[in-house]
Amino acid sequence: MKFTCILSMLVLVGTCAKPKYTARIQNLKDSITLVDSSLVMTYANTITSDELKTHLYTFSSNDFEGRRVGSKGQKLASNFLKSYYINEGIKSPLGQDNYYQVIPTSFFSNKFKSSENVLAYIEGTEKPDEVIIISAHLDHLGISENGQINNGADDDGSGTVAIMEMAQAFKLAKKEGFGPKRSILFLHLTAEEIGKRGSEFYTKNPVFNLENTIVNLNIDMIGRVDDVHKNNKDYLYLIGSDRLSKELHFTSEKINNTFINIDIDYRFNIMGESNDYYSRSDHYNFALQNIPVIFYFNGEHEDYHRETDTPDKIDYPLLEKRTKLIFTTAWQIANQEHRLVNDDDNELLK
Repeated sequence: MKFTCILSMLVLVGTCAKPKYTARIQNLKDSITLVDSSLVMTYANTITSDELKTHLYTFSSNDFEGRRVGSKGQKLASNFLKSYYINEGIKSPLGQDNYYQVIPTSFFSNKFKSSENVLAYIEGTEKPDEVIIISAHLDHLGISENGQINNGADDDGSGTVAIMEMAQAFKLAKKEGFGPKRSILFLHLTAEEIGKRGSEFYTKNPVFNLENTIVNLNIDMIGRVDDVHKNNKDYLYLIGSDRLSKELHFTSEKINNTFINIDIDYRFNIMGESNDYYSRSDHYNFALQNIPVIFYFNGEHEDYHRETDTPDKIDYPLLEKRTKLIFTTAWQIANQEHRLVNDDDNELLK
């Protein structure tokens, strides 16, 4: 009888606790107020499939020889990005025409030649010390032993050109008097294909204090459709959005539901997921520093890490839509009144 009473009390406590947590989550959702709703799509719509296609056909061309870390082709790819930002009038945080964060060969245990992350930057108008990082890796696999070039159009040419278009849109907004309140770092990372070493180097040698880096939106393959979604290509996998900041997760959902309406697939965000995608791209090094992240990903396909990952196979209208989702999310985080809050510090969850 005594055991039954105790069990009943525990059940009652559990029943009472659940609504309280549900209420806290609802309060968090209700607290998210979208900003600049009339403006954000004006600039999002400057991101076009035609421009994405033009950039990607160059970036994943044979001229760049597969962009292997430290190779001539990878250097050409870095210079392509640097030239783009100079021509767009988007500055480097490193000053003047220095867009490279150089990584010495010693960091790679002398197994690869020195390489570089490419950095461009738009300073915030009101809270410049708070930084949003939008990242993608610029490197790929290089030339195979059979002489075939791994163009890496989806991996990660798609993420690279998405950042280029977003940077252009934010720059235009600033030119017209609507610059982001917080700063945005457009970070093209090298050496992802050899173990996320470019992002590791950045987090060990940050250009901006990591305590003031409020989020990392990382893009790695967003131009194709995997086998699971062949009959419904209007999707995108999001990974990590709720791991450190539920505010980030619900902000992302609200942005999507309001402006983009793409099918968000969270199947790879499950703890213990067998592919372990959460740890497999550059966002993970930021997450290790307790920085909230979202990893945007279209899933693996038949051309993943093969010479057949070419720009003619990219779905450019879909790449445009996915890029707009990331842009509108970044816009919200950059312009909302309060800094994005980690769960440990969020009073609404306590």
